[in-house]
Amino acid sequence: MKPEIHPEYKQITVTCGCGNKFETGSVLTDDLHIEVCSSCHPFYTGKQRVVDTAGRVDKFRKRFGK
Repeated sequence: MKPEIHPEYKQITVTCGCGNKFETGSVLTDDLHIEVCSSCHPFYTGKQRVVDTAGRVDKFRKRFGK
């Protein structure tokens, strides 16, 4: 690697909208604020709801005759 061209890698604090905080390594200079993390995202918490796309397709076909 060439010297003096790479950014400084340091520890920063990431704060989520749900209040969860954790530290990670980054080249950013300031702390990071995010909206969704693994503690509150529906996919990771198991609260994900399934969208009934089959019902929407049937409604469209009934409405437009296709």
